[in-house]
Amino acid sequence: PVDLSLQPRTTLPASASPIRPNGDSSDEGQHDGCASLGQRPESREAIAAAIQKLGMQLLQNLETTPEQPNVIISPFSISLALSHLCTTNMQLPRAVNETEELLMHHLHEKTLPCYHESLHSVLEQLRNNDLQIATRIFLRQGFEPKQDFVNESQQLYDSEPAVLESLQQINDWVEKATEGKMTDFLSALPPNLLLMLINAVHFKGEWKARFDPRFTSRGVFYLDEDQMVDVEVMEDVKPSSLNSSLFQDIVASFPFQKSMSLLVVMPSSGQVNVSSLSAKLNISDLYDRLPKERAVQVKVPKFKLEYAQELQDVFIKLGLGDMFSHPNLAKMADGPLLVSSVIHKSSMEVNEEGAEAAAATAVVISRASNPVFHLIQPFFFVLVDDTTQVPIFMGVITNPNPGAPVMQRVSPGITKLLSCNSYFMFFMTCYQ
Repeated sequence: PVDLSLQPRTTLPASASPIRPNGDSSDEGQHDGCASLGQRPESREAIAAAIQKLGMQLLQNLETTPEQPNVIISPFSISLALSHLCTTNMQLPRAVNETEELLMHHLHEKTLPCYHESLHSVLEQLRNNDLQIATRIFLRQGFEPKQDFVNESQQLYDSEPAVLESLQQINDWVEKATEGKMTDFLSALPPNLLLMLINAVHFKGEWKARFDPRFTSRGVFYLDEDQMVDVEVMEDVKPSSLNSSLFQDIVASFPFQKSMSLLVVMPSSGQVNVSSLSAKLNISDLYDRLPKERAVQVKVPKFKLEYAQELQDVFIKLGLGDMFSHPNLAKMADGPLLVSSVIHKSSMEVNEEGAEAAAATAVVISRASNPVFHLIQPFFFVLVDDTTQVPIFMGVITNPNPGAPVMQRVSPGITKLLSCNSYFMFFMTCYQ
């Protein structure tokens, strides 16, 4: 049986420092050491475990609605976007600020001394499969990020900057990056947008053994003990790794032609408890303990689903609220900045030929707004000497322009003249 209770087995010590070949303490040696460490299997396993953990945390906190009863996310795309947000200069000493510290804690709990290089190594490996990964930086006209940030974005994430010209430009980019799978990613440009870190992920894989469409028929899917829905069910004998775990969950793996698989965990209770599943699921160990493939009579529902979510609320729940209120993004650009939005959309289709999935995540950076004080109604004032606090002048202002005509406040944006210098002016104004 498959034991899902095992915890992640690969954790690099948080106190570890970047490896420097032959004890080289130079910046170049540090960079080379991190590049080497990032390619190690244990680093890639730690990245996988970190992305899995973030994904499970999101699934625990994202609520379903009648309009969106299913939750489909790409934890890889979301991790990539957050990682890009805290990109640092690899050639300089790793002085991290409080925002980077917070993000790194949520991304990998400080288990990887060379996180960005390890993620870059994973990116290179994933691109060799049926997975398409695209990244881009969209900049508002006239906004200039720091060159170090642009350089590291290109080197670590292959993310090129582009001047933002229109909403259609972003949507066309996402549509192209997802092979037409995702259209109209944004319905409108986010207000006050200065910079957008965006990535798109697309997968299209063919089953190692296709389902024969002749055997596809109508069937039922049980929502709970009392309800069910009519679905199209694919049925065939397929090679699969199948077992029941010690926790009475049925675990199955369906391989694609290339080195990708669809793992399915079906609780015997009939309901998915993500919190319970998160506590016992470790994908890396599950892979090691799945039995060899064998012929299995399989029934799988066909589906084509989409999901869209603004992730700000869930990130605040997870402890990343500072990112949206007063982050330190000084390494990205000068001036006060904040994350104003994290937009995520995903889709997945499963049919007789295989599976196709797409996701896009956009982190929107805006200028942090200053507190607003508009003196637009009667006020009291005091002119004070700062040293002695002696009030030199004071007064009450009820009309700063007593010579001007007085107008009536009817509703926001609509005014009517009350006192005029001529009856004609009054009539023409008030007639409406």
